[in-house]
Formats: sequence, structure tokens, C-alpha cells
Amino acid sequence: MCAVQFTFTVMSALIPHTILGNTFLLSASRCIFWEEERILIMSDLHLGKTGHFRKSGIAIPQAVFKEDMQRLVTQLQIFKPRQVIIIGDMFHSHDNKEHEFFLKWRQDFADIPIHLVKGNHDILKEAWYAKAGITINKCELAIGAFMFVHDFNDCAIPDKGYIFSGHIHPGVTVRGAGRQSLHFPCFYFGKEYAVLPAFSKFTGTYTIEPKAGESVFALVEQTLVQIK
Repeated sequence: MCAVQFTFTVMSALIPHTILGNTFLLSASRCIFWEEERILIMSDLHLGKTGHFRKSGIAIPQAVFKEDMQRLVTQLQIFKPRQVIIIGDMFHSHDNKEHEFFLKWRQDFADIPIHLVKGNHDILKEAWYAKAGITINKCELAIGAFMFVHDFNDCAIPDKGYIFSGHIHPGVTVRGAGRQSLHFPCFYFGKEYAVLPAFSKFTGTYTIEPKAGESVFALVEQTLVQIK
């Protein structure tokens, strides 16, 4: 496990990050807004996961799902995106009641195109996605110099472009005085690719080990903290 010293250089609910001359606003609500294209980018919503657990007899409160959906609505209202890109694992498994709720929710935002780069959990039938007004990209989605994939290991690094990915639910462990340490989900930006945190809070994290020249923004309650 990697642990780094607490060195906070930026603390805010919204932080601009520049890549290839484009401005990406990182939101403490676990998503990114691409200013030039007016695109909202997120990954690993895992909608229906709590319903999946309840069907299996595990008492997960539906409030978890509702909170994720409310955060999504809030981000749409704040940024007013021209479209939404979801980098995989939008849904968690087979159809359940939470999927039905999403279909009703979708009617209120039917004018916003949603593009999904399918992840390993996106196993619903294509007819369901079509009914929900979701455009499917099976492997990747390219816009200008930027490529969107679920898992950066699944594609070749472009010569001049940059990759946005998800899948691993990145987290970082930071260490304070003595042996105290805390673990937070985070945005990770390497030289060739970025990894977004899971939009859903009902997920685990994979501890990353940032190297020199890489940027990490930890999600600490309602703020983003750049760690160096």
C-alpha cells in the first residue's frame, strides 16, 4: 500500500485541470466537466447495485441509490452539459427495480444525449439501452485528441492523444504525523491516461501509487484536495 505525506496545494469543490490545452473541471461530486465541448464525464455509476444486493437477501438501503441519482441530477443542473459520457459500468448487473426508476428519471432529461462506453458490468440487452436513450460504444469513444475507455489496459496508448478511463475505482492513502493514515477515493492523472473515481459511493477502491510528475486529487468529504 502506498502512503504519502499530507501536502495540500489546492482545496476546493471544483478544480480546473488542463490537458492538451483543454480545461477539465474536476468536481468533488466525482465527475469531470470538459469546458470546451460542454461534456460531463463520469465512470462506474453501478446503478442497480443496491437492488442487486437486496435481491440476494442483503439489506442494503435504497437511500444509497437515491443519493447517487440526486448527485447526478445536481451535476446536470450545475453544468448544463451538451452530452454525457459514461466510461463504463453504468449499471451493475441484470435488470431490477432501480433500473425501472432510472427509465422514469431519464424522461426528465431526455434531451441530453448519453454515451456509454461499455464496461464489464454493463450486461443489459441492447434493446434496454435503446429504450433508455443511451448510445452504446462497445470498446472506446474518441473525440478529437481524447479517447474514452473503461479500462486503459484494453487499448493502445495513442501517439499524441490522451485517455480517460475508469474501472479500478482509484484511491490514495495519505499519512500524517506518526503512523496515522487515511484512505480516500481520487482522480488520477498520469502522462498518458487518467482514471476517474467511481461515481457511486457504494464501491471499494484500489490503492494507486502516484509517481513524480503525476497528479492526484483526493475526494475528502465535499472537497477535492490535490496531493503532492
